[in-house]
Amino acid sequence: MASQWQIQHAAQLIQQGGVIAYPTEAVWGLGCDPYNEQAVRRILAIKQRPMHKGLIVIAGAIEQFAELLQDLSPEQLQQLQASWPGPNTWLVPHKQRLPHWVTGAHSTVALRVSDHPLVQQLCALTGPIISTSANPAGLPAATSRLRIEQYFHQQLDAILDAPLGGYHSPSLIRDLSTGAVIRPM
Repeated sequence: MASQWQIQHAAQLIQQGGVIAYPTEAVWGLGCDPYNEQAVRRILAIKQRPMHKGLIVIAGAIEQFAELLQDLSPEQLQQLQASWPGPNTWLVPHKQRLPHWVTGAHSTVALRVSDHPLVQQLCALTGPIISTSANPAGLPAATSRLRIEQYFHQQLDAILDAPLGGYHSPSLIRDLSTGAVIRPM
């Protein structure tokens, strides 16, 4: 399990433009500061993922998304609050409040408030971070530190080692405006 010092060190790396791997609810993720274009482009290059697809942004508490959620209806906010923290990712209109290198070609951004203790501790120090599955395009998402090392040998600034969150599949993705399920669990 990652120590408090390791979590603080990873947070500093993120704030300095670094890219890290960390466990999430079901798979390992790659993370960085979503406002640091160079760091996001580095993740996209490591994953061989095109920018137009967009990325998930993860937080440790719903309050960390306050700016992005300010235009939602009370019903939409209630829906988010009822599903977070947990393995629920929502596509939310971003209204140009996030850079294009995060949102890709979409008018929405994928947001999740994690119930993973390590993610909550990390985001308490950094604010929201990118959370994209730790795998090169076309390969299965990493479910172990060993797989992280095999996929990304020396391409990451840190690996925060801790158990996965106990779920068996990546988060459910739904569109907040329509309720449509984009990716089932």
